[in-house]
Amino acid sequence: MAAERLRLAALAGAASLTLGLGGCGAARSRRPASTPADEGIPASLIAQARPIGRGPRFHPPAAGPVLGPCRSILGPRVGVHVELFAANRVVLVGAGIGARPPLTHDAGRISGARCFGALVTVDPTGTVLVRPGSRLTLADLFRSWGQPLSPTRLASFPGRVRIYIDGRRRPGNPGRVALTRHAEIVLEVGPYVPPHSAYRFPPGT
Repeated sequence: MAAERLRLAALAGAASLTLGLGGCGAARSRRPASTPADEGIPASLIAQARPIGRGPRFHPPAAGPVLGPCRSILGPRVGVHVELFAANRVVLVGAGIGARPPLTHDAGRISGARCFGALVTVDPTGTVLVRPGSRLTLADLFRSWGQPLSPTRLASFPGRVRIYIDGRRRPGNPGRVALTRHAEIVLEVGPYVPPHSAYRFPPGT
C-alpha cells in the first residue's frame, strides 16, 4: 500500500507536468499509452494522491533527540501512520527519527542502529513505530524529528494546520494528537487534500 501511494505520487507528478506544459502553449500530444485509470487504480486514490515536494523543506532530516530509553533492538512495536501535506505537496516523514547512528540499511529500510527510542521511523512511508504502552503524541514525534509543530506551523510551512484522524476532521492543537495503534493521521497546510481514512500496516504492528 505504501509503495502504491509512492507510485501514485509519481503518476500525479507526471500528470501535473503534462498539464503544465500544455498550459504553456506546447503542442497537444497524443493520449498516453497508459493512465492511472487504465492501471486499475481507484479514482478516489488518484484524487488523494499528490507529488512529493522538491527541496529540503519537503524532505526534513531527522535532527532531534531520541526519546525514552534507547535500546539496542527495535523490539515489539505498534504502527501509526502520519501523512503531511503542504503547498499541495507531500512532506516526507523520513527514516531515522528516534534512531541513534550508526545506522544500517536493508532494502531501503533501517535494519539496525546503535539504539532505538520510544518512537522510530525506519523508512520514508510515514509509518511511526511506537513501543506498546507509550503515551506519545505528535508533539513527541516532531520533537524527536527536530521540526516545529503548532496550530499555525507544520515543519517549515506556516499556516493554519488542519487535522484529520481516520479521515475525519478534528479541531484543536495538532501536537496533542495521540499516537495510537493503527491511527491514520493527516496534517495539512494550504490547499485541501482529501485525507485517507485508513492505512495497511505491516504485519506485526
